[in-house]
Amino acid sequence: MKIKKSMIVFVFLLLFLIGCAQTNSNTAIASSSTAPVIDRIQQRGTLVVGMTGNMPPLNMTSKAGELIGYEVDLARAMAKAMGVKAKLAVMPFAELLPALQTGKIDLIVSNMTITPGRNMKVAFVGPYFTSGKAFLTKRKTIALAEEAADIDAKNTKLVALKGSTSQAFVETAIPDATLITARDYDAAVKMVLEDKVHAMVADYPICVVSVFRYPDQGLLSVVTTLTYEPIGVGVPADDPLLVNWVENFLGIAEGTGLLEELRRRWLLNADWLQRLP
Repeated sequence: MKIKKSMIVFVFLLLFLIGCAQTNSNTAIASSSTAPVIDRIQQRGTLVVGMTGNMPPLNMTSKAGELIGYEVDLARAMAKAMGVKAKLAVMPFAELLPALQTGKIDLIVSNMTITPGRNMKVAFVGPYFTSGKAFLTKRKTIALAEEAADIDAKNTKLVALKGSTSQAFVETAIPDATLITARDYDAAVKMVLEDKVHAMVADYPICVVSVFRYPDQGLLSVVTTLTYEPIGVGVPADDPLLVNWVENFLGIAEGTGLLEELRRRWLLNADWLQRLP
């Protein structure tokens, strides 16, 4: 009997210790989650996506102050797929990467080119769109330029978005030109309109949209793009599950025709121009 009682006590102690070990193990797993950003998104019920709000036709602000565009619809579709609400955080382009690194936003969906330098700081998924550099100008000689070297001169004044690949492109491919950086594209386009610079360097869609937005201002853009720009979703580097989720989402969006629908709505249709200020 004593032996049996001892065995029963041992079994209970063993079960108790196993239970404690499992509890401690679960606590350790919870405290060192491999999906910290997904956990954060689910806990607050909101996906916070950073964008500039002035990169037509990808993201832009209407006369009514509403955010519209290809990337706006894409960001909202991502939130819907997650089962949470979408919050679009508007900020200057140069602040997007720091905001992602500090956890102020969960993703970047804002015409951001995937580059080796950026990819060393954060993860990227894509591209979901491809573009290339172009000039927005009033000068035919610049509009007809076939390569950057054609306008590389000390008396050439160019404007580019601060912190963008356009700025880097001017600094490396057009080093002799005078470069001015702008906080956003509205300010950059205004400089071209007011003849404060000879041209704006930006992604081709933004240049083309600007030509259509100001049809009586004599604006021109290049016929062919000067670079290859793969545009991707910026994702925090410490959440591999979120990276995998975005990869799968974009794959499904391509396969089901969602990306093609967005291309037709925002890139092949200009009806939305009437909604811009």
